[in-house]
Amino acid sequence: MSQPPPTPLPPPSPSKPLKKTFLTSLMAAATTTLRSPSPYKEDTYLPSSLTPTTQSSLQHLKTLLSSTTLTHSSLWGIPLSPSAADDRTDVLLLKFLRARDFNAQDSLSMLTKSLQWRDSFKADSILSEDIGFKELEGVVAYMSGCDREGHPVCYNAYGVFKEKGVYERVFGDDEKMERFLRWRVQVLERGISLLQFKPGGVNSIIQVTDLKDMPKRELRVASNQILALFQDNYPELVAKTIFINVPWYFSVLYSMFSPFLTQRTKSKFVIAREGCVVETLYKDALGRYIRPEYVPVQYGGLSRPGDLQAGPPKPASEFTVKGGEKVNLEIEGIEGGATITWDIVVGGWDLDYSAEYEPSAEDGYTVTIEKTRRISASDEPIHNSYTSREPGKMVLSIDNTGSRRRKVAAYRYFVRRPSI
Repeated sequence: MSQPPPTPLPPPSPSKPLKKTFLTSLMAAATTTLRSPSPYKEDTYLPSSLTPTTQSSLQHLKTLLSSTTLTHSSLWGIPLSPSAADDRTDVLLLKFLRARDFNAQDSLSMLTKSLQWRDSFKADSILSEDIGFKELEGVVAYMSGCDREGHPVCYNAYGVFKEKGVYERVFGDDEKMERFLRWRVQVLERGISLLQFKPGGVNSIIQVTDLKDMPKRELRVASNQILALFQDNYPELVAKTIFINVPWYFSVLYSMFSPFLTQRTKSKFVIAREGCVVETLYKDALGRYIRPEYVPVQYGGLSRPGDLQAGPPKPASEFTVKGGEKVNLEIEGIEGGATITWDIVVGGWDLDYSAEYEPSAEDGYTVTIEKTRRISASDEPIHNSYTSREPGKMVLSIDNTGSRRRKVAAYRYFVRRPSI
């Protein structure tokens, strides 16, 4: 096993204290909750991967738990008793240990305080609670699909609060603020309910945070409360945070903090400027992240509201369109009378698109389904269908000859055979 990187030197003290904003809070959260390098790989928790030091800390925490009376006997349905023959208990305890640098006493204190908070906040019953804020569902914070490794994905977008009326309805007074915090915890608890808490399983979520149009000053109090609450009570439950539509000053801020973060901490953050959202979310070549059929349409994917309620979506085929290139996607073997439905999306579009149906017969006439048209960067995926009169193939054309920029894209299709 490779040696962990050395502990970085603390950042120099600034001559003026930095004003605490939402962005600086995010960076501070990284440096305070993830201070030391990880002795084992993220999201593994396999006994064979634990170092002797980690095993010793885990055993120490179990010993302390044996002589401690907790307010709860379980957390998220996982028994907290060291005598429970449940390997999920070790996974949960290791999360608290990691959050406190594997100090067993500090980890026990964190667990105890977290259980007390759950009592006072009534967190255990929050999933069945009708908190309201229906207008925020699917807009501000919501669970949607999973990444390529099975982690549930939570999307966060606060641009809606730039409208003063919306902001006042949600954050207008202390009572509304408290209700919003309950609603945001409810969203997180939904994500946690999807986790396995098993060695080698899916034990954390992915956060995608959209910074476009975010009113930073207005959200400072709410965001700081959310971050503090999550840090204190939900340790190691986020595998990665992907910031999208990032303004230039956030990139500058991150570059200032970056030298003082451990490699493991930096690996948890992904920064995507506006215009690079799609290729960032799709990622892969084993960098992983999210398949296009799970990415919401507003972020350049194929997932529309309600799609995932019908079960796992049909996988999309991914491809790239080079700068100056025209790509023709041919869907062959279509029977006469069959109906073909297709979805296609290109990250950042800003190119020409058309669709034609070419009959197999030599004397057949090509049918123009969609005339060549310019698709703007803000347009959603193409969704169309066509019923053929004779056997042939569908040709979808993506013309990027007017641009030098390489673009990622995805498409899928369904063919319904003709009824007899």
